[in-house]
Amino acid sequence: MHWIGIVSGGLLVIISSIFFYVQAEKNLFIFLIGLGIAAMIFPFIVGIVNEGKKEQEISEMFLEFSRNLAESVNIGTPISKSIINMAKKKYGALTPHIEKLGNQISLGIPVNRALENFAKDVNNPVISRAVTLISEAERAGGEIDYILQSVAESISEIEKLKIERKAAISSLVVQGYIIYFIFIGIMLMMEIKILPLAAQVSSLKGISSSTLNVADGGLSTPVFSADSLGTLFLSLLLAQGFFSGFAIGKLTEGNLKAGIKHSFIMMISAFLIATGIRLI
Repeated sequence: MHWIGIVSGGLLVIISSIFFYVQAEKNLFIFLIGLGIAAMIFPFIVGIVNEGKKEQEISEMFLEFSRNLAESVNIGTPISKSIINMAKKKYGALTPHIEKLGNQISLGIPVNRALENFAKDVNNPVISRAVTLISEAERAGGEIDYILQSVAESISEIEKLKIERKAAISSLVVQGYIIYFIFIGIMLMMEIKILPLAAQVSSLKGISSSTLNVADGGLSTPVFSADSLGTLFLSLLLAQGFFSGFAIGKLTEGNLKAGIKHSFIMMISAFLIATGIRLI
């Protein structure tokens, strides 16, 4: 998957470079270069998104696993035997980790150490805290069934809070995208309509000033370039999309890594729209 994106992006870059040198079409060259870079980055973005979905599935499956474990222990089955029995069931993305956990216990590894290895392999903060509680309860020899039930309820509440938080902030995410695309429209309107008019006025002013300055021995008024300002506007759009995406990811899922996909969507949208308009 990654190699397909890299090869596709490389081909687009090569084709655009050849076209640029042959036809000297700067705007089309920049547009194709952007497509090539996007094609190379896209597989990595897909990998990050899939990793986030896998982590979410692991959290959900661990909730199911903890409930089943609590029920098994509640009917009198030892926790070690319960884990071995449940290692035969399917828990989605968590299945390989549970199978490894069951195999370790079957080989005689203590439950505490096996659970610690399980937490390290999964590398999930919620699961790590839950495993710590289960390990301490198993080591202390207290009411393990009550502890497991409490852990299951705690994880369930955490998942509910995540869902409620995501639902409550989803409207803010939509608003963030709407505001960003309105910002793109304003920048494009300035580049296409306002800047050319301002450039004409500046050119006329520069001509009149130069006529006067020749007699006075002064300096003429510099004339700005609409193309240079258009490049600055594009850089501003890309910077805005980059940081807005991270902010959206932090708000919705609580971590900056989740914002990479939003940053990619915003930046590539701004780039393709801005450079595509110049080709029309």
